[in-house]
Amino acid sequence: MTQNEVLEQARTCLGAYCKGCRVCNGRACRNQIPGPGAKGVGDTAIRNYDKWKEIRVQMDTLCENKPVDTSVELFGRTFAYPFFAGPVGAVNLHYGEKYNDASYNDVLVSACAGCGIAAFTGDGVNPDVMKAATAAIQASGGVGVPTVKPWNAETVREKMEQVRRSGAFAAAMDIDAAGLPFLKNMTPPAGSKTVEELSEIIRDAGVPFIVKGVMTVKGALKAREAGAAAIVVSNHGGRVLDQCPATAEVLPEIAAAVGGGSMKILVDGGIRCGTDIFKALALGADGVLICRPFVTAVYGGAEEGVEELIGRLGAELKDTMTMCGAHRISEITADMVRGQVIR
Repeated sequence: MTQNEVLEQARTCLGAYCKGCRVCNGRACRNQIPGPGAKGVGDTAIRNYDKWKEIRVQMDTLCENKPVDTSVELFGRTFAYPFFAGPVGAVNLHYGEKYNDASYNDVLVSACAGCGIAAFTGDGVNPDVMKAATAAIQASGGVGVPTVKPWNAETVREKMEQVRRSGAFAAAMDIDAAGLPFLKNMTPPAGSKTVEELSEIIRDAGVPFIVKGVMTVKGALKAREAGAAAIVVSNHGGRVLDQCPATAEVLPEIAAAVGGGSMKILVDGGIRCGTDIFKALALGADGVLICRPFVTAVYGGAEEGVEELIGRLGAELKDTMTMCGAHRISEITADMVRGQVIR
């Protein structure tokens, strides 16, 4: 399938909110929730996208002409590319009835694993969501990252047991989901975690643990103190707090504070092409998450749609590396980009 074919098919079944835009920049859906929009006026999702575009890549072809290797290692596994599918939940509410969370993850997890990357899976108030997600990861040999919401302690323990049974190579918690109303309404309530609480969750997971939703140096240091193996610099796509900075704006300072050590740094938010992935790596990320485009890919082409997206992103990344003189991911450096968000 081509990108146009995937988009054309997706627009027939994405529901009332998502427009299936060729460029998913947050403008058409803005503050539509339910739907793929962001909180408040929708400013944060738009800013995420725009700030990556302010960064420019530095072309340099005065270098050896040799093959480009886009592979990357994460927690002892080698992946074909330094990008992963981000977690999404309640797809039938936000994107249309063609899929529910179980059937969506069945397609996404297996297709990503088949293409040499991993999918992060979502979570929800229905316990069956995590059961189905971890079952899909188990069926793919553990190639997937179940992402648990910051529920109350009892619920988190129940979810972690499912994570361990799945054989997943890593687990995650989108701590930035603390602002979601359904978490606050739990008894006992769920939401933000102290360093001590997070540390206990990480120990209970039994696998490398990724804390998603870090937007400050202070937060990154606390995640490291709790024992996180990785963080995701993320504002939840703008869906939990309006008027946030873009992830591209805070990534360099977070990478300067905690990068280059035992804790990996991932980033998401408005990353839409292989050149954006290159920019994120140049600013200090070890890898990126991409979410909304994978939804369109699944709705528009199922496994073929996911394969098309991964192949296109990988080819764009490889081309950018070639034209900027980087032949391996480790050769991508800060001097290969320039722009206003780089301090």
